Amino acid sequence: MTDVLDRIDSDEEWRRASFPCCRDRIFLAHAAVTAIPQVAVDAMNDFNTASSTGELDYSYVLLKRMDEVRESAARLIQCDDDEVALLGPTSLGLSLVANGIAWNPGDEIITYLDDYPANVYPWKDLEKKGVKVVFLQPEEVGAITPELVEAAITPKTRLLALASNNFLTGYRLDVEAVGEIARRHDVLFCLDAIQTVGAFPTNAKHVDFLSADSHKWMLGPMTAGIFYVKRSRMEELHPALLGAWNVKCPNFIADDKVEFEPGGRRYEPGVLNSQGLIGMQASMDLLTGIGIDRIAKRLLDLKQLIVDGVEELGLSIVGPKNGSAASGITSCTDRSNPQSIEPLYKALHEANIVASFRHDREGVPHLRFSPHFYNTVAEIETTLTAIRKART
Repeated sequence: MTDVLDRIDSDEEWRRASFPCCRDRIFLAHAAVTAIPQVAVDAMNDFNTASSTGELDYSYVLLKRMDEVRESAARLIQCDDDEVALLGPTSLGLSLVANGIAWNPGDEIITYLDDYPANVYPWKDLEKKGVKVVFLQPEEVGAITPELVEAAITPKTRLLALASNNFLTGYRLDVEAVGEIARRHDVLFCLDAIQTVGAFPTNAKHVDFLSADSHKWMLGPMTAGIFYVKRSRMEELHPALLGAWNVKCPNFIADDKVEFEPGGRRYEPGVLNSQGLIGMQASMDLLTGIGIDRIAKRLLDLKQLIVDGVEELGLSIVGPKNGSAASGITSCTDRSNPQSIEPLYKALHEANIVASFRHDREGVPHLRFSPHFYNTVAEIETTLTAIRKART
Protein backbone atom coordinates (compact mmCIF):
# COMPACT_ATOMS: atom_id res chain seq x y z
CA MET A 1 0.00 0.00 0.00
CA THR A 2 1.38 3.40 -0.99
CA ASP A 3 2.29 5.64 1.93
CA VAL A 4 0.01 8.69 2.20
CA LEU A 5 2.83 11.21 2.52
CA ASP A 6 4.69 9.71 -0.42
CA ARG A 7 1.54 9.74 -2.51
CA ILE A 8 0.88 13.39 -1.70
CA ASP A 9 4.22 14.28 -3.26
CA SER A 10 3.94 11.89 -6.21
CA ASP A 11 0.27 11.78 -7.26
CA GLU A 12 -1.24 15.24 -7.68
CA GLU A 13 -4.50 13.87 -9.08
CA TRP A 14 -5.01 11.73 -6.00
CA ARG A 15 -4.04 14.61 -3.68
CA ARG A 16 -6.65 16.88 -5.25
CA ALA A 17 -9.30 14.18 -5.07
CA SER A 18 -8.51 13.43 -1.42
CA PHE A 19 -8.22 17.08 -0.36
CA PRO A 20 -10.67 19.02 -2.55
CA CYS A 21 -9.46 22.44 -1.43
CA CYS A 22 -6.26 21.80 -3.41
CA ARG A 23 -8.13 21.88 -6.71
CA ASP A 24 -8.60 25.64 -6.86
CA ARG A 25 -6.47 27.16 -4.12
CA ILE A 26 -3.52 26.81 -1.79
CA PHE A 27 -4.95 26.40 1.69
CA LEU A 28 -2.58 27.55 4.46
CA ALA A 29 -5.02 28.40 7.25
CA HIS A 30 -5.47 25.24 9.33
CA ALA A 31 -4.96 27.22 12.54
CA ALA A 32 -8.22 29.03 11.64
CA VAL A 33 -11.02 26.87 10.19
CA THR A 34 -9.79 23.85 8.26
CA ALA A 35 -10.76 22.62 4.84
CA ILE A 36 -12.29 19.16 5.33
CA PRO A 37 -10.79 16.15 3.50
CA GLN A 38 -12.91 14.01 1.24
CA VAL A 39 -12.84 11.02 3.59
CA ALA A 40 -14.66 13.06 6.25
CA VAL A 41 -17.10 14.51 3.72
CA ASP A 42 -17.94 11.00 2.52
CA ALA A 43 -18.52 9.76 6.07
CA MET A 44 -20.90 12.62 6.84
CA ASN A 45 -22.69 12.29 3.50
CA ASP A 46 -23.26 8.58 4.13
CA PHE A 47 -24.73 9.44 7.52
CA ASN A 48 -26.99 12.10 6.01
CA THR A 49 -28.21 9.76 3.29
CA ALA A 50 -29.09 7.06 5.80
CA SER A 51 -30.77 9.68 7.97
CA SER A 52 -32.86 10.98 5.07
CA THR A 53 -34.21 7.51 4.26
CA GLY A 54 -34.99 6.55 7.83
CA GLU A 55 -32.44 3.72 7.75
CA LEU A 56 -30.47 4.84 10.80
CA ASP A 57 -30.71 2.88 14.00
CA TYR A 58 -30.36 5.80 16.38
CA SER A 59 -29.87 3.59 19.43
CA TYR A 60 -26.80 2.16 17.70
CA VAL A 61 -25.59 5.54 16.43
CA LEU A 62 -25.90 7.36 19.75
CA LEU A 63 -24.30 4.64 21.84
CA LYS A 64 -22.19 2.01 20.07
CA ARG A 65 -21.20 4.23 17.12
CA MET A 66 -20.23 7.11 19.38
CA ASP A 67 -18.14 4.74 21.49
CA GLU A 68 -16.22 3.90 18.31
CA VAL A 69 -15.57 7.62 17.81
CA ARG A 70 -14.41 7.75 21.42
CA GLU A 71 -11.91 4.97 20.69
CA SER A 72 -10.50 6.91 17.73
CA ALA A 73 -10.14 10.03 19.87
CA ALA A 74 -8.40 8.06 22.60
CA ARG A 75 -5.83 6.78 20.10
CA LEU A 76 -5.16 10.34 18.97
CA ILE A 77 -4.51 11.79 22.44
CA GLN A 78 -3.24 8.53 23.99
CA CYS A 79 -5.71 7.94 26.79
CA ASP A 80 -8.42 5.43 27.70
CA ASP A 81 -11.58 5.75 25.65
CA ASP A 82 -13.82 6.08 28.72
CA GLU A 83 -11.94 9.27 29.64
CA VAL A 84 -13.24 11.02 26.50
CA ALA A 85 -16.41 13.06 26.15
CA LEU A 86 -17.44 14.00 22.62
CA LEU A 87 -18.07 17.70 22.93
CA GLY A 88 -17.23 20.79 20.91
CA PRO A 89 -16.41 23.65 20.70
CA THR A 90 -13.22 23.92 22.75
CA SER A 91 -14.73 26.64 24.92
CA LEU A 92 -17.45 24.23 26.07
CA GLY A 93 -14.93 21.83 27.58
CA LEU A 94 -12.96 24.65 29.19
CA SER A 95 -16.17 26.10 30.62
CA LEU A 96 -17.13 22.70 32.04
CA VAL A 97 -13.86 22.72 33.95
CA ALA A 98 -14.36 26.30 35.12
CA ASN A 99 -17.89 25.59 36.31
CA GLY A 100 -17.46 22.03 37.53
CA ILE A 101 -14.82 22.52 40.23
CA ALA A 102 -15.80 23.51 43.77
CA TRP A 103 -13.75 26.68 44.05
CA ASN A 104 -12.82 28.35 47.30
CA PRO A 105 -12.34 32.11 47.72
CA GLY A 106 -8.65 32.83 47.30
CA ASP A 107 -7.96 29.92 44.94
CA GLU A 108 -5.59 30.95 42.16
CA ILE A 109 -5.69 30.05 38.46
CA ILE A 110 -2.60 30.61 36.34
CA THR A 111 -3.34 31.44 32.70
CA TYR A 112 -2.24 33.82 29.92
CA LEU A 113 -4.13 36.89 28.72
CA ASP A 114 -2.78 36.62 25.16
CA ASP A 115 -4.05 33.10 24.61
CA TYR A 116 -7.14 32.77 22.44
CA PRO A 117 -10.07 34.32 24.38
CA ALA A 118 -11.79 30.93 24.75
CA ASN A 119 -9.05 30.08 27.23
CA VAL A 120 -9.29 33.38 29.10
CA TYR A 121 -12.92 34.26 29.73
CA PRO A 122 -14.02 31.03 31.51
CA TRP A 123 -11.34 31.66 34.15
CA LYS A 124 -11.80 35.43 34.31
CA ASP A 125 -15.49 34.90 35.09
CA LEU A 126 -14.56 32.98 38.24
CA GLU A 127 -13.39 36.19 39.88
CA LYS A 128 -17.01 36.67 40.94
CA LYS A 129 -16.53 33.58 43.15
CA GLY A 130 -13.43 35.03 44.77
CA VAL A 131 -10.96 33.17 42.56
CA LYS A 132 -7.79 35.06 41.70
CA VAL A 133 -6.68 34.88 38.07
CA VAL A 134 -2.92 35.19 37.66
CA PHE A 135 -1.76 36.13 34.16
CA LEU A 136 1.68 35.00 33.09
CA GLN A 137 3.98 37.69 31.70
CA PRO A 138 6.37 36.13 29.16
CA GLU A 139 9.13 38.18 27.54
CA GLU A 140 7.72 37.40 24.09
CA VAL A 141 4.13 36.80 23.02
CA GLY A 142 3.21 33.19 23.65
CA ALA A 143 6.57 32.18 25.12
CA ILE A 144 5.18 30.24 28.07
CA THR A 145 8.10 28.26 29.47
CA PRO A 146 8.05 25.68 32.28
CA GLU A 147 10.29 27.99 34.31
CA LEU A 148 7.81 30.87 33.93
CA VAL A 149 4.93 28.64 35.00
CA GLU A 150 6.71 27.24 38.06
CA ALA A 151 7.77 30.69 39.22
CA ALA A 152 4.11 31.79 39.27
CA ILE A 153 2.87 28.91 41.44
CA THR A 154 2.02 29.72 45.05
CA PRO A 155 0.48 27.64 47.85
CA LYS A 156 -2.92 28.98 46.70
CA THR A 157 -2.57 27.85 43.08
CA ARG A 158 -5.38 25.43 42.22
CA LEU A 159 -5.23 25.19 38.43
CA LEU A 160 -2.97 25.82 35.44
CA ALA A 161 -5.11 26.76 32.43
CA LEU A 162 -2.79 26.93 29.42
CA ALA A 163 -2.84 26.48 25.66
CA SER A 164 -0.72 23.83 23.99
CA ASN A 165 0.27 26.32 21.28
CA ASN A 166 -0.10 30.08 20.97
CA PHE A 167 -2.50 30.88 18.14
CA LEU A 168 -0.54 33.93 16.93
CA THR A 169 3.15 33.23 17.43
CA GLY A 170 3.03 29.44 17.22
CA TYR A 171 5.02 29.03 20.44
CA ARG A 172 4.43 25.39 21.48
CA LEU A 173 4.12 24.58 25.17
CA ASP A 174 6.24 21.82 26.71
CA VAL A 175 3.18 19.99 27.99
CA GLU A 176 5.13 17.15 29.53
CA ALA A 177 7.37 19.46 31.56
CA VAL A 178 4.47 21.62 32.73
CA GLY A 179 2.50 18.49 33.60
CA GLU A 180 5.37 17.33 35.80
CA ILE A 181 5.41 20.72 37.53
CA ALA A 182 1.67 20.49 38.15
CA ARG A 183 2.01 17.03 39.68
CA ARG A 184 4.91 18.08 41.86
CA HIS A 185 2.92 21.00 43.26
CA ASP A 186 -0.37 19.05 43.42
CA VAL A 187 -1.99 21.52 41.01
CA LEU A 188 -4.64 20.73 38.39
CA PHE A 189 -3.68 21.20 34.73
CA CYS A 190 -6.24 22.08 32.04
CA LEU A 191 -5.04 22.22 28.43
CA ASP A 192 -6.61 24.08 25.51
CA ALA A 193 -5.18 21.72 22.89
CA ILE A 194 -6.96 22.82 19.72
CA GLN A 195 -3.76 24.16 18.12
CA THR A 196 -1.77 20.91 18.44
CA VAL A 197 -4.13 17.92 18.39
CA GLY A 198 -3.75 16.42 14.92
CA ALA A 199 -0.51 18.27 14.20
CA PHE A 200 1.87 17.43 17.06
CA PRO A 201 1.86 14.68 19.68
CA THR A 202 -0.48 15.77 22.48
CA ASN A 203 -0.48 13.14 25.20
CA ALA A 204 -3.35 13.43 27.65
CA LYS A 205 -1.48 11.57 30.40
CA HIS A 206 0.37 14.81 31.22
CA VAL A 207 -2.83 16.78 32.00
CA ASP A 208 -6.00 16.49 34.04
CA PHE A 209 -8.35 18.07 31.49
CA LEU A 210 -8.08 18.70 27.76
CA SER A 211 -10.42 20.29 25.25
CA ALA A 212 -10.07 20.52 21.47
CA ASP A 213 -12.56 21.08 18.67
CA SER A 214 -11.85 19.30 15.38
CA HIS A 215 -12.13 22.24 12.99
CA LYS A 216 -8.41 23.07 12.92
CA TRP A 217 -5.55 20.55 12.81
CA MET A 218 -7.86 17.56 13.30
CA LEU A 219 -9.34 18.32 9.84
CA GLY A 220 -12.90 17.89 11.10
CA PRO A 221 -16.09 19.96 11.10
CA MET A 222 -17.01 22.69 13.55
CA THR A 223 -18.71 21.84 16.87
CA ALA A 224 -17.34 18.30 16.87
CA GLY A 225 -14.59 17.87 19.40
CA ILE A 226 -13.05 15.97 22.29
CA PHE A 227 -13.07 16.72 25.99
CA TYR A 228 -10.76 14.64 28.16
CA VAL A 229 -11.04 14.19 31.90
CA LYS A 230 -8.51 12.01 33.70
CA ARG A 231 -10.40 9.19 35.37
CA SER A 232 -9.00 10.04 38.79
CA ARG A 233 -10.42 13.60 38.47
CA MET A 234 -13.97 12.71 37.49
CA GLU A 235 -15.33 12.88 41.01
CA GLU A 236 -13.59 16.22 41.46
CA LEU A 237 -15.08 17.67 38.25
CA HIS A 238 -18.84 17.78 38.72
CA PRO A 239 -20.81 17.83 35.43
CA ALA A 240 -22.01 21.40 35.02
CA LEU A 241 -24.63 20.44 32.41
CA LEU A 242 -27.27 17.81 33.19
CA GLY A 243 -29.75 16.06 30.92
CA ALA A 244 -31.31 12.79 29.92
CA TRP A 245 -28.09 11.35 28.50
CA ASN A 246 -25.54 11.87 31.25
CA VAL A 247 -27.86 11.20 34.20
CA LYS A 248 -29.13 7.65 34.48
CA CYS A 249 -32.84 7.42 33.72
CA PRO A 250 -33.91 3.93 32.61
CA ASN A 251 -36.53 4.05 29.84
CA PHE A 252 -36.13 7.84 29.94
CA ILE A 253 -38.13 8.07 33.14
CA ALA A 254 -36.72 10.68 35.53
CA ASP A 255 -35.59 9.38 38.91
CA ASP A 256 -35.66 11.31 42.17
CA LYS A 257 -31.86 11.09 42.48
CA VAL A 258 -29.01 12.14 40.22
CA GLU A 259 -26.64 9.34 39.29
CA PHE A 260 -24.26 10.01 36.42
CA GLU A 261 -23.33 7.71 33.58
CA PRO A 262 -19.81 6.30 33.87
CA GLY A 263 -16.71 7.72 32.22
CA GLY A 264 -16.71 10.61 29.79
CA ARG A 265 -20.41 10.18 29.08
CA ARG A 266 -21.17 11.95 32.37
CA TYR A 267 -20.23 15.23 30.63
CA GLU A 268 -22.54 14.71 27.63
CA PRO A 269 -25.98 15.99 28.73
CA GLY A 270 -27.88 15.44 25.49
CA VAL A 271 -27.74 13.80 22.10
CA LEU A 272 -24.45 14.40 20.32
CA ASN A 273 -23.54 16.01 17.02
CA SER A 274 -23.36 12.52 15.51
CA GLN A 275 -22.93 13.63 11.91
CA GLY A 276 -20.01 15.91 12.76
CA LEU A 277 -18.42 13.40 15.11
CA ILE A 278 -18.50 10.70 12.44
CA GLY A 279 -16.74 13.12 10.09
CA MET A 280 -14.25 13.94 12.85
CA GLN A 281 -13.57 10.23 13.34
CA ALA A 282 -12.75 9.74 9.66
CA SER A 283 -10.23 12.57 9.84
CA MET A 284 -8.76 11.38 13.14
CA ASP A 285 -8.26 7.90 11.72
CA LEU A 286 -6.55 9.43 8.69
CA LEU A 287 -4.16 11.32 10.97
CA THR A 288 -3.32 8.41 13.26
CA GLY A 289 -2.91 6.15 10.23
CA ILE A 290 -0.16 8.45 8.94
CA GLY A 291 1.38 8.95 12.38
CA ILE A 292 1.38 12.22 14.32
CA ASP A 293 5.16 12.18 14.71
CA ARG A 294 5.55 12.03 10.93
CA ILE A 295 2.99 14.78 10.43
CA ALA A 296 4.82 16.99 12.94
CA LYS A 297 8.11 16.51 11.11
CA ARG A 298 6.55 17.43 7.79
CA LEU A 299 4.97 20.55 9.27
CA LEU A 300 8.31 21.70 10.64
CA ASP A 301 9.95 21.07 7.24
CA LEU A 302 7.29 23.20 5.55
CA LYS A 303 7.68 25.83 8.26
CA GLN A 304 11.38 26.16 7.55
CA LEU A 305 10.64 26.87 3.89
CA ILE A 306 8.19 29.59 4.92
CA VAL A 307 10.55 31.12 7.49
CA ASP A 308 13.48 31.25 5.10
CA GLY A 309 11.35 32.57 2.25
CA VAL A 310 9.50 35.37 4.02
CA GLU A 311 12.64 36.58 5.78
CA GLU A 312 14.43 36.75 2.43
CA LEU A 313 11.53 38.92 1.23
CA GLY A 314 12.00 41.37 4.11
CA LEU A 315 9.28 40.20 6.50
CA SER A 316 9.93 39.53 10.18
CA ILE A 317 8.94 36.28 11.89
CA VAL A 318 7.32 36.41 15.32
CA GLY A 319 7.67 33.37 17.54
CA PRO A 320 10.11 30.47 17.32
CA LYS A 321 11.53 29.66 13.89
CA ASN A 322 12.72 26.17 14.82
CA GLY A 323 13.46 23.97 17.80
CA SER A 324 11.21 22.27 20.34
CA ALA A 325 8.93 25.31 20.76
CA ALA A 326 8.25 25.67 17.02
CA SER A 327 4.94 24.56 15.54
CA GLY A 328 2.99 24.54 12.30
CA ILE A 329 2.03 28.18 12.83
CA THR A 330 4.26 30.83 11.27
CA SER A 331 3.30 34.48 11.63
CA CYS A 332 5.14 37.44 10.15
CA THR A 333 4.85 41.19 9.86
CA ASP A 334 6.63 44.12 8.24
CA ARG A 335 8.22 46.06 11.08
CA SER A 336 9.12 49.01 8.87
CA ASN A 337 5.66 49.21 7.28
CA PRO A 338 3.07 47.19 9.24
CA GLN A 339 0.19 48.61 7.19
CA SER A 340 1.50 46.73 4.14
CA ILE A 341 0.40 43.43 5.66
CA GLU A 342 -3.33 43.79 4.99
CA PRO A 343 -2.85 44.57 1.26
CA LEU A 344 -0.47 41.61 1.10
CA TYR A 345 -3.11 39.36 2.68
CA LYS A 346 -5.65 40.58 0.14
CA ALA A 347 -3.23 40.01 -2.73
CA LEU A 348 -2.73 36.41 -1.62
CA HIS A 349 -6.48 35.96 -1.36
CA GLU A 350 -6.90 37.21 -4.92
CA ALA A 351 -4.27 34.68 -5.98
CA ASN A 352 -6.35 31.90 -4.33
CA ILE A 353 -3.87 31.49 -1.50
CA VAL A 354 -5.64 31.18 1.86
CA ALA A 355 -3.71 32.52 4.84
CA SER A 356 -4.91 34.29 8.01
CA PHE A 357 -4.85 37.97 8.97
CA ARG A 358 -4.33 38.58 12.69
CA HIS A 359 -3.37 41.41 15.08
CA ASP A 360 -1.42 41.39 18.31
CA ARG A 361 -2.50 43.27 21.45
CA GLU A 362 -0.86 46.47 20.22
CA GLY A 363 -2.83 46.28 16.98
CA VAL A 364 0.15 45.30 14.80
CA PRO A 365 -1.12 43.28 11.81
CA HIS A 366 0.35 39.86 11.05
CA LEU A 367 0.10 37.39 8.22
CA ARG A 368 -0.23 33.84 9.56
CA PHE A 369 0.53 30.65 7.64
CA SER A 370 -0.50 27.22 8.92
CA PRO A 371 -0.06 24.45 6.33
CA HIS A 372 -0.96 20.82 7.04
CA PHE A 373 0.65 17.57 5.93
CA TYR A 374 -1.06 17.52 2.52
CA ASN A 375 0.44 20.87 1.51
CA THR A 376 3.48 20.60 -0.74
CA VAL A 377 6.82 22.28 -1.27
CA ALA A 378 5.53 23.51 -4.63
CA GLU A 379 2.61 25.27 -2.91
CA ILE A 380 4.95 27.03 -0.50
CA GLU A 381 7.15 28.13 -3.40
CA THR A 382 4.09 29.45 -5.26
CA THR A 383 3.06 31.37 -2.14
CA LEU A 384 6.50 32.94 -1.78
CA THR A 385 6.44 33.94 -5.43
CA ALA A 386 3.05 35.61 -4.88
CA ILE A 387 4.42 37.51 -1.87
CA ARG A 388 7.44 38.67 -3.88
CA LYS A 389 5.17 39.88 -6.67
CA ALA A 390 2.86 41.72 -4.26
CA ARG A 391 5.79 43.49 -2.55
CA THR A 392 7.45 44.76 -5.73
